[in-house]
Amino acid sequence: MKNRALGIIVVLVIVVGVGFLLMKPRTADEKRNNQPVNPQPVASQTHAPHVSRPAQRVPAHHETLPSLISLGPTLAPQRFIGKTKEAYQVARKIPQTLAQLPCYCYCDQSVGHKSLHSCFEDAHAASCAVCVDEALMAYKLETEQKLTPKQVREVIIAKYSAAQ
Repeated sequence: MKNRALGIIVVLVIVVGVGFLLMKPRTADEKRNNQPVNPQPVASQTHAPHVSRPAQRVPAHHETLPSLISLGPTLAPQRFIGKTKEAYQVARKIPQTLAQLPCYCYCDQSVGHKSLHSCFEDAHAASCAVCVDEALMAYKLETEQKLTPKQVREVIIAKYSAAQ
């Protein structure tokens, strides 16, 4: 009887061991989102490769004009150079517009940002071309083409949704 019980235990250990060997390890994104991530890279991706994003999802943003008091301060533009410095200057010039814009690097999922404005409250935008390019585009659309924040948002959503 002892040999039979021992045999059953050995078989169970082997079956469980083989099962573990056959299981594909889950990536950090799969664990975080509890869903598989597309393993094929997308050639046109301009966001950080560690961030998964469902198709056609518009990232977090304010739908209406937030008060200036409700927005956090942005980092000093003097800390940066080039386009990044320009983008941080834009964040100081049109903070309410940036708060009404989604950020298509999907940092709302990875960092918890609430809008494009949030990217400039910390150093996130300093290392993200999507954040910088969106802010500079928004400023140009608002100042040169005289678009409202809602119209700017529509242009950005159309551009970045098409890139998905």
